Parts: sequence; structure tokens; C-alpha cells
Amino acid sequence: MYQPRGSCDGGWRGILFFHGGIGLYGSIDAYERMCCGIAQESNSLVVSVGYRLAPEHPYPAQFKDCLTAATYFMKNVKKYGVNPDFIIIGGDSSGGTIAASVCQHVVYKSDLPKVRAQMLIYPYLQIVDFNLPSYQRNSHVPVLYQKHVVEFGLQYLQQDMSLVKDILEGVHISQELKLKYRKWLGPENLPKEFQLEGYRSPQPSSDSVLKSEELKIIFDTTLSPLLAEDAVIQQLPETYILTCKYDVFMDDGLLYKKRLEDNGVTVTWYQIQDGFHGILYFLNNRLFSFSGSQRGLNSIVNFIRSL
Repeated sequence: MYQPRGSCDGGWRGILFFHGGIGLYGSIDAYERMCCGIAQESNSLVVSVGYRLAPEHPYPAQFKDCLTAATYFMKNVKKYGVNPDFIIIGGDSSGGTIAASVCQHVVYKSDLPKVRAQMLIYPYLQIVDFNLPSYQRNSHVPVLYQKHVVEFGLQYLQQDMSLVKDILEGVHISQELKLKYRKWLGPENLPKEFQLEGYRSPQPSSDSVLKSEELKIIFDTTLSPLLAEDAVIQQLPETYILTCKYDVFMDDGLLYKKRLEDNGVTVTWYQIQDGFHGILYFLNNRLFSFSGSQRGLNSIVNFIRSL
């Protein structure tokens, strides 16, 4: 827990933060610089949530742990000096996925305070299409290659690693399912400046239906919150989304931004033009320094202070 010095009339803003690591890696200690920076500069209390990791603790243990932590914190915010009207749920990378899913689950809980905002930092928001323009454009851009995303995802879900090639080729789902979700995942939903010239849309194979049965878990909204129904999206709080130009997950953020805005949710979007996935991890790092890390933090802090 990171608490600013001094006191705050009416209570602090309370930020629940879920770290990234695709459910396999990451820790509270690894994210201390980021959480401490957010707490100090936004004058907010930040609770960094530790959760069990796969493969020792298979999915959905990670989501369940974070939902439990969120529920407890929201019921007891006053014990921590937090104003119940200013609860923010956020995270980076797969922690952003968890944050989005937790928000979708708590909006209907009448025994909990309303979440004031969600804060999603270069999140992945769907694991159905790994061939969106940002995946194709940044397929070999460090630190997260297109192939690595699929490999880590299969490891996390304890699925057959031989499926990597089919998933990368986009032949792991049926044409029927591809058409069903195109209304939300189609690249035509992206801003024109991010629609890739020469974009290649994979075509499902004849045996894709079988693979869809094996991988039906990928459509669960705890893994793909972008696929939640409009009735859920409409209930979500004001949202902050940070994306990076050189990140395979950039389009996930942009597509979720559109879904939220189409359903009347206010969105603040910030793009780090020279950013890559995980850039905020290097905030105040003694060995590696990137100006985009501080710009990203400044944007996050400005959003929090604006609430």
C-alpha cells in the first residue's frame, strides 16, 4: 500500500492496481516504482494487489484473487481513509485486462460503492484475433513479439502448445465466430490513421470449428473483456486508456475505446508515440531511461487529478 504524506480532507482517492505479467510473472515488488510514482504525484492511496500465478495456480485463480481483493477493499474503503466516491480500478498489460474484467463484474453489485473510473495501461482486451493491424505492424518489435503473446497465452491457459501456428495464422476459429465478433474486432473499427495498408485478414480453415471447441475459453469476458455485451459496457465508469504505438496490444485499446464511447462512456485516451509495451516499468530505472515513461505517468496523474 502506498499512501501520500499528509492528510486529505474528505478522504483520499483509492486506486486498486493489478500488475501485469500475463498471469505467469510479475509481483508487487516489481511494480513499486510505478505505484509509488502514481501515489506521490496524484496524491492518492494506491493498493498494489498481489495474486497467485500460473501454472501452480491455473486460470481463473488470478481473476478470482483480484475480484476478491477489490470486493474487500471497496467494502472497507473508509478504514483506509479513502473517499468511497473516488475508487479507481486499474492495471497494466494483463493487469489491465483483469481491471477491465473486475469492473465489468462489480458494476452490478448493489452492496458495493460505484467505481469512479477504470484505468487501463496498454492492456490486452481480447485473445481471439492476434492478427489485428497493430499485431502485424509490431510483430517483431521488442519487448513483446506477436508469437510470444500466443505462446505465453497458451502456457497461462495450459493449452496445447502445438496450436501456436494455427492461432498465428488465424485459423483457430470458425468463419461463423469470426463474423459474429467482427462488429467489435474488425479493423474497420479503428481510426483511419491506424488501419494498416496491406492488412491481411486470415481465413479460417475447414477444421476450425473443432479448434474453436478446444479453445472456447478465449471468448470468456474475464480473458476478453472487449467481447462483453453492450448492456455491460453501458454500465462501466469513466475510463482512461493508455496505448503505445510500438505495441501489439495498441489496437485492443483503441477498439475498447470505441466500444465504450459507442455506449456513452467517457474515455480519456493517451498514446505514447515512441512507446513500447511495458515502458512504464522503466520509470525511474537506474539502468534504462525512456522519456515516454515519465510522459505516460504524467498523463495518468493528470487523469486521476481531473476526477
